[in-house]
Amino acid sequence: MMAESIMSKAATMEIPINSNGDTGTLAEDDSLEQDLQQVMVSGPNLNETSIVSGGYGGPAGGIIPTSSIKDIRMKSRGLTHSQSAASRMATYKDQQHPGSMHHSTSNSALAAEEVSRGVAVEKLDSVKKWGINTYKCTKQMFSEKFGKGSRTVDLELEAQIEVLKETKIKYESVLRLATALTNHFHNMVQTQQALGDTFADLSQKSPELQDEFGYNAETQKLLCKNGESLLGAINFFVSSINTLVNKTMEDTLLTIKLYENARLEFDAYRTDVEELSQGPRDAVTVVRIEMATQEYQVHRDKFERLRSDVTIKLKFLEENKVKVMHKQLLLFHNAISAYFAGNQQQLEQTLIQFNVKLKPPGSDKPSWLEEQ
Repeated sequence: MMAESIMSKAATMEIPINSNGDTGTLAEDDSLEQDLQQVMVSGPNLNETSIVSGGYGGPAGGIIPTSSIKDIRMKSRGLTHSQSAASRMATYKDQQHPGSMHHSTSNSALAAEEVSRGVAVEKLDSVKKWGINTYKCTKQMFSEKFGKGSRTVDLELEAQIEVLKETKIKYESVLRLATALTNHFHNMVQTQQALGDTFADLSQKSPELQDEFGYNAETQKLLCKNGESLLGAINFFVSSINTLVNKTMEDTLLTIKLYENARLEFDAYRTDVEELSQGPRDAVTVVRIEMATQEYQVHRDKFERLRSDVTIKLKFLEENKVKVMHKQLLLFHNAISAYFAGNQQQLEQTLIQFNVKLKPPGSDKPSWLEEQ
């Protein structure tokens, strides 16, 4: 391409002639000669090639130098090379420091593993202690049933517990019967109300028996009114008995159950210490005796604490039971007597007393629990 450009330049160039007939020495001749020498020596220079878009002899605006295309290619290659170099540098850094990316992840994984291991160990220890405790208590229970083992007995406390259990059974019977009375009496009051309405209707429709039906209608309405008052008194009585039996007594019996379980554990570990103490005293046995003594001390403290709780709750329950039942039985008696005696004024006065605390003789003295 360089040669063709030079030959074209030489063919189209005008050769001026001076006045003597010799050709003039021009700068173009020197440039042409230098171009020819360059082509002969080093061959065509592709870097200076041009693309002609307008054809041969076209205007200069149609010529696109390839050097500009080369510059664009070089820039794009340089950008690609710089990106790949940055990627290689990052890879090199990762290879030089492989633990930096996973450092925090590995630490969190180790921490989670340690926590799960600790939880598993705690659960295993808990199951182990539960199994040992269950075995010893079961052994103690069968020994007591077959008369081979001894048990700790508090005669006074055991007697109070038996009385409470029997009392609860009897109060449950009272509660059941009072509930049945409430249901039956409610049905009777509803029947009296319906009967009074029927008598009143017949009094209007039967002129010849108007007075007789009217008297009976008034009587049934009065009985219905008094019956609703008595029904309210019985409902209050039932509610109080239900609270005493199913809440107060039940709470005390729950504490008694915990006390009985603690007593069984105490006797089981006491028997364990006694059996170990009767055996040979070597190094291993001494260690086992010390551990068993520590466990025995823990269960003895638990047993004594629960025995004290049971004693306090029994005394409190007895005082509370006397006060509640004294009031409720008095109100129940007055309401029933006034209703069946037909004394409406006394029945109404009894209903007023439901919110009044009746003070029996000696009730001004503070209770044992209040003195503590």
